[in-house]
Amino acid sequence: MLSVEDWAEIRRLHRAEGLPIKMIARTLGISRNTVRAALAAEGPPRYVRTPAGSAVDAFEPRIREQLRAVPTMPATVIAERVGWDRGMTVFKERVRELRPVYLPPDPSSRTIYEAGSLAQFDFWFPDIELPVGFGQTRTAKRLPVMTTVSGYSHWTGAVLIPRRETEDLFPGWWHLIQQLGAVPKLLVWDGEGAVGRWRPKESALTAECQAFRGVLGTKVYVCKPADPEAKGMLERFHDYLERSFLPGRAFTGPEDFNTQLSEWVTKANARKMRALGCAPNDRIAADREAMMPLPPVAPEVGWRKSLRLPRDHYIRLDSNDYSVHPAVVGRRIEVHADLDRVWVTCEGTIVADHPRVWAQHQTITEFEHTVAAKLLRQGRGDLLRPVADAVTGEEVEIRSLGVYDQVLGLVEEEVS
Repeated sequence: MLSVEDWAEIRRLHRAEGLPIKMIARTLGISRNTVRAALAAEGPPRYVRTPAGSAVDAFEPRIREQLRAVPTMPATVIAERVGWDRGMTVFKERVRELRPVYLPPDPSSRTIYEAGSLAQFDFWFPDIELPVGFGQTRTAKRLPVMTTVSGYSHWTGAVLIPRRETEDLFPGWWHLIQQLGAVPKLLVWDGEGAVGRWRPKESALTAECQAFRGVLGTKVYVCKPADPEAKGMLERFHDYLERSFLPGRAFTGPEDFNTQLSEWVTKANARKMRALGCAPNDRIAADREAMMPLPPVAPEVGWRKSLRLPRDHYIRLDSNDYSVHPAVVGRRIEVHADLDRVWVTCEGTIVADHPRVWAQHQTITEFEHTVAAKLLRQGRGDLLRPVADAVTGEEVEIRSLGVYDQVLGLVEEEVS
């Protein structure tokens, strides 16, 4: 058989040097018919091996009969019916080749997202052990990282939150939407209890989710269970986090984890993606332009509860006790908390402000609250300095302990 090198040289001598066929044959020591065949060929010579045949060839007509009757018939059943008694590997391969001829065409669809159309949300659980203070650590099951991917631009975002429950899920959700800078027309979730449940016609959303999406003016869709294809972009993002973000990193706590994660995500959004032919940052402007703007009034998310402050002047939130200024014992207070902070107000004045603690079953006390409680117990409330409002800086009067005793009915009012 003529080699590719000889074929190329024949064509060069004929086309570039202008040598006749007879001279080329004499120069290369080959026949003139070989030279003619090489010049007439459209491409280089290829070796084609003659099929040796297979033992299944004789059974192919009967295999076709079975597939024609039932296209989905298993190969093992076909082998039994046609009398095949040899190895199944070659038989299954032939059935696999023939079966598509008798099955109806089933082409897959390619999902194409328009700008501003949707964003997917889910949780990723990093396989690490993270210190959360007070000598405690958390492992993957208690480290929910909320992730998002925008359909058109493939822009990504992620944040570690304390819990998956309603009080922490919605602040994390709002945090990611704020990072995105606009509201997609559809928000897709993978069956999260605090968000809702899948229903064939329309997702059954929780009351909290209905209120949240109502403020945003968007639609929320809950995916069908065990349907990873519905959120393929997020699955790939989670795999990217596993392979690129986690390896070789160490974290001192939740705040450090989120700092490193935010820096990594910023770089990831600037990297060129083969599927897009550009970086997500190159598309995000068009994506945001097609989305809805952020609402003028932010949705109410996080911990919100009202109670009367007990005499021990502590409130409990997520298994931890936080101190409150004892000057408002017995009065109605409002407890607030987000992902980073716990604060308490009384008639609009902040009377407690603590960093959010991720450890469990801890007591967090502010020194000023301890001193104030000691003085009040000694009946020396008039020696206390006024509490400064953390927002306005104005000083709020601290009443004497006797006033609170009278309000609570602990002593009888004097009759003049």
